[in-house]
Amino acid sequence: MLTARLERLGLKPGDWVLDLGCGEGRHCHGVHVIGGINVVGLDLDEPSLAKARAGLSMLTRPDDGAATAFLKGDAYRLPFADGTFEAVICSEVLEHLDRYGDALAEIRRVLAPGGRFVPTVPRAWPERICWNLADGPGGYADQPGGHVRIFSEAPLVDEISTLGFRYHGKHYAHALHSPYWWLKCAFWRRRDDHPLVRLYHRMLVWDLLQRPWLTRALEAVCDPFMGKSVAFYFEKSEAGQGAA
Repeated sequence: MLTARLERLGLKPGDWVLDLGCGEGRHCHGVHVIGGINVVGLDLDEPSLAKARAGLSMLTRPDDGAATAFLKGDAYRLPFADGTFEAVICSEVLEHLDRYGDALAEIRRVLAPGGRFVPTVPRAWPERICWNLADGPGGYADQPGGHVRIFSEAPLVDEISTLGFRYHGKHYAHALHSPYWWLKCAFWRRRDDHPLVRLYHRMLVWDLLQRPWLTRALEAVCDPFMGKSVAFYFEKSEAGQGAA
């Protein structure tokens, strides 16, 4: 279940891609199966990295010599040289970071001039419903490592643009997941144990595995209106342009 559209990254054989905050590796796996592209997934959570590594065993791609690696690391101090990557994906990460501006600066540093940057964040209005349904201590926004802010789209685009990036558009994704999270938040004390939540989760798993045309068409129609996530596409300005 990818949020970023990899075809918009303009990747070429031999390019290097960083998936910052890779979690269990879904975008890394997506790049991996393309073939010919080197990809590094970086995250602080060791159990998630272990699952990401294990997931590679279920994937196939040509024996082309390209590398896929998963590393433990800090978004505020990326362990890479300036200009290492042709593309950086940062999916559903910035909303977790107290100092997300520092992470954006590090992303710009490790991205080559002309490289592509794709941040994705929860869309504001579906996210606000989650915060309101499960408010207070121990609620949706009061979890260890949870969301610490809600991003409005235009200010985030402006902020990233001032760092020396050119904006190339956006899209919304995962409309079918919005009701799932609203249900979880409405029944927050039981969450995954509630029968309605379990039933909806079974539908999402079925949809992910089977990808029937009906739910694919429904999500495509609903994404612009109620997509759970928004993905932005940027290009780093050439050397000497934009912010340092």
